[in-house]
Parts: sequence; structure tokens; C-alpha cells
Amino acid sequence: MPIVIMGLLLAIVASLGHALFSMSSGPDRSQRMAQALTVRISLSVALFALLFVGYHFGWIEPRGAH
Repeated sequence: MPIVIMGLLLAIVASLGHALFSMSSGPDRSQRMAQALTVRISLSVALFALLFVGYHFGWIEPRGAH
């Protein structure tokens, strides 16, 4: 499970970087920027849902501050 979470986090950052590159390339690449941001939002929602499902089924256990 931690590998999947880290993979999704890396994909989110990569998508954000792609959107930044597309935005800095000029207005003719605005469609690519919008697609990259849509992918980022979809990955973020998927990660959020995965965390909830993982907690519900006991795959992820909370750790308190010691």
C-alpha cells in the first residue's frame, strides 16, 4: 500500500510539473495544461479515496504522536 501511495504522489507532482511546463511554453499549449491539471485533480481524488478505503478495511492504521 505505501508503494501505491508514493506512486500516486509522484504522478501528481509530475502532472503538476507538466502543467507548469505547458503554461510557460505559451498560450498555444493551454489545452495541454488543462489536461494535465485535470489528470492531477483525478489522481488527487483517487489518492484521497484510496486513503479512506485503506483506513476502512484496516490496510492503513493511524499512528499517534508519541
